[in-house]
Amino acid sequence: MATYQELRAAAEEAWRAVVQPQRPLIRVASGTCSRAAGGEGTLAALRGELAARGVEADVMEVGCPGLCFADPLLEVQKPGGPRMLYGHLTADKLPRLVEEVLAKGGNAPDLALGVVAEGTVEGIPALDSLEWMQGQERRLLANCGVIDPESIDHYVARGGYEGLAKALQMSDEEVIKEVLDSGLWGRGGAAFPTGRKWDFLRQARGPTKYMVCNADEGDPGSFVNRNLMEGDPHGIVEGMIIGGYATGASYGYIYIRDEYPLAVERMQKALEQAREKGLLGEDILASGFSYDMEVVRGAGSYVCGEETGLIASIEDIRGMPKIRPPYPAQAGVFGKPTNVNNVESYANVPLVLRHGAGWYASVGTENDKGTKMFSLSGHVQRVGVLEVPLGTPMRDLVLGNGGGVPEGRHLKAVQPGGPLSGVIPASDVIVSGDVGIRLEPQPFKDRGMFMGSGGLVVMDDSSCVIDLAIYFEWFAEDESCGRCTTCFAGTRRLLEILRRISNGEGRPEDVEIMNLLADTMRYANCVHGQAAPTVVMATLSFFRDELMEHIEEKRCRAKVCRGLVRYEVASQTDALPAATDICPTAAIVRDNGGYRVEQSLCIRCNACKELAPEAIEVVDAFPA
Repeated sequence: MATYQELRAAAEEAWRAVVQPQRPLIRVASGTCSRAAGGEGTLAALRGELAARGVEADVMEVGCPGLCFADPLLEVQKPGGPRMLYGHLTADKLPRLVEEVLAKGGNAPDLALGVVAEGTVEGIPALDSLEWMQGQERRLLANCGVIDPESIDHYVARGGYEGLAKALQMSDEEVIKEVLDSGLWGRGGAAFPTGRKWDFLRQARGPTKYMVCNADEGDPGSFVNRNLMEGDPHGIVEGMIIGGYATGASYGYIYIRDEYPLAVERMQKALEQAREKGLLGEDILASGFSYDMEVVRGAGSYVCGEETGLIASIEDIRGMPKIRPPYPAQAGVFGKPTNVNNVESYANVPLVLRHGAGWYASVGTENDKGTKMFSLSGHVQRVGVLEVPLGTPMRDLVLGNGGGVPEGRHLKAVQPGGPLSGVIPASDVIVSGDVGIRLEPQPFKDRGMFMGSGGLVVMDDSSCVIDLAIYFEWFAEDESCGRCTTCFAGTRRLLEILRRISNGEGRPEDVEIMNLLADTMRYANCVHGQAAPTVVMATLSFFRDELMEHIEEKRCRAKVCRGLVRYEVASQTDALPAATDICPTAAIVRDNGGYRVEQSLCIRCNACKELAPEAIEVVDAFPA
C-alpha cells in the first residue's frame, strides 16, 4: 500500500501537466447551474469546433467557480500564458472564441470576464478586481473551477488528504481538540460546535458507530452544498474519514437529495477513487484504521433535512423526525450511536487539520471563526456562490458582490435560511452610518430568525411580503410529516388566514390569531413545526404596515396579491391581439372597436401583462 507521500508525489506529477500545459488547456465549468444555462451545448460546440479546425487543445470539465451569473463559463490557458476566464459563452459564440483565441492567438477581450492572475491583459481586468470577488476568502471554493472534480490526483496534488495523514498520527482526543480550538461550528443552521458534537459520539458506548453527512439541502434559494459536492467532492470525503477516526465510527452515509443527480454521480466517483488509493476501506494508509462510506439518495421530503428524519430515511423507513431524547449520538442509524453534520462542516475539517486551528480561526469574528459560503439569488444583478469571513455585512454581498437589485427597483428585503426563517427588511441591510446586519448567527437570532445554511434570496419592491409568507406557509404545510397536529394543523390555519388576507377578506383580529398560533406551534415535536411561523412573525415585526394595508385598505402595494388587484387595458396598442390570443380564459374581449378586460373571466395570471406590458395595467381592485 502506498504511503501518503508516495500518493502526493504521483499526484503532483499528474498535476504538472495542468499547471504547465504544453498546449492550450480549456477548463469548462460543468455544474448544474452551468448546464441549466446551456453549458452542455457549449461543451459540445467547443469539441466540434476544435475538431473541425484541427486545433490541438486539452478540454477539462471542472466544477462551478461560483460565478453563476456569467454561465456558461470557459477558461483558456495557453502554454506559458495566464488563465483567461470567459463568460456567457453560449454555443453560438464558440466559433468566434476558437477562431480569435486559439486559431489566431488573440484574447477576445469583449468575451472575457478577467485574468485569473495579477495584472491585466489587453485591457482585460484581473478577476480578483471584479466586484463579485471583493471581500471573498475562498478556502472551501479554492478547488472549485480549478480541478477536475472526478480526478483524485488533482485534489491530492493541491494538498488533499494531507489533513487525514496528519490526523492518523494523532490521537482521537487530539483531533477533536484541534477541531474545537478552531471554533468550527455546524454550517447546517444550528451552529453547534463540531468538535463537541464529535466528542459526544467518541464517548458513546458500542462497537458500531456511524458518521452521516446531511446533503439534503432542501431550502429554496440555497445551493452552496450542491456547488461544493459538484466542484470538490473529495474535501467532504476526507472530512468524514477524519471524523470517523476521531469518533471511532466505522461507516458513513452521504445523504444527498435526489434532485442533485450530478452531485450523486461525483460523490460516488470520489468514494470509488478513494478506495482505489487506499484512503477508504481497510487499514487506511497502513494506520490500522478502517472506515468506509456510501451515498444514499434522498427520498425527496423536506423534513428529511432534519437529522432524525434523515436517519429514518437512511433506514429505509418513512422520513419522519423522531422525538428526542434519545439523541443521534446515543441512538441514531439502526439504533447505533451516530453523528450528523452538514456538507460544509465536513469540508472545513481537512483545512483545520492541514493548516492548524490558529490558521482557521484567523478570519471571522471573536465568536464565529472561519468562512461561510452563501448562495445569492432572487432580484439581484449577479447570482452565484460566494465565500466570505463570518461577520461580513450582508449589504456587502447584496449591494457589492451582487450588484444590488435591477435598475429602477428598490431593495425591499432579504430572505435568509429558507422557508423556516424570516425576512430581513432593507432597513437592516442598508443602515445609514452603520454596516447593518452581519452574517453570523447571533444578529439573526436577535431578530427571531435563523441565518440558516447559506441561502440569501433578495427581494425588490416588486415583491409582496404577504405573498412570500403564503408560499412559505404552503411549503411548510405541504412538507409537514403529519405526525403532530401542532405542526400540520397550525401551518394549515396560518395558510388559510394569509390566503384570506390576500383575497381582500382580512380581519383586524387575524393578527392576534396568528400570534396565538405561532405561540402554540412552539410545542411542535421538531423544528419544522416550531419554526414554520417564523416568516409570519417577521412580517408582523418588520412589515406590519404592509400587512395592515392588506387587511384594512384591501390593497397590495406590489400589485401581486390576485384578490386585491384587477387587470385593465391601459392603451389600445398593436400588442393586444397577441395578448388576447394568449389569455387562457378569453378575458380580453373586443368592445366598441377596442379591447377591454372582462373582470368576471380574468384569473389574474399575468400572461397578458408579460406579453403586452404597455397595454395592460394592474390596478387596485378596491380603490380608495
